[in-house]
Amino acid sequence: MDTIRTVAALGALAHETRLELFRLLVQRGPDGLSAGVIAQALGLAPSSLTFHLQQLTHAGLITQRRVGRQLFYAADFATMNGLLGYLTENCCGGAVPCVPVCDPATADAACTPDRKTA
Repeated sequence: MDTIRTVAALGALAHETRLELFRLLVQRGPDGLSAGVIAQALGLAPSSLTFHLQQLTHAGLITQRRVGRQLFYAADFATMNGLLGYLTENCCGGAVPCVPVCDPATADAACTPDRKTA
């Protein structure tokens, strides 16, 4: 990840609501959540939710897909891992790789959140 994308991602996360929204989507995993479920979970009006979703989408932190008439949003784990990698690439002087990586596709049951249908 380059510096410009890193600044955009950090800027998008530098808001309490967007940080909470992103963490909610990370917990949900690659299936994501519908906009309605997100709004209900965070207690946001549709117009406010749309604004925050656009900011996170523009920064590349979340993806959007349409299923019928509903929009579903999910964390972009590649971007999240790229951001974490950028922030920690010189950790401990670079002598030991210590980059945290989240890969929901290979997560075991002990670290996978309960995935209820949205």
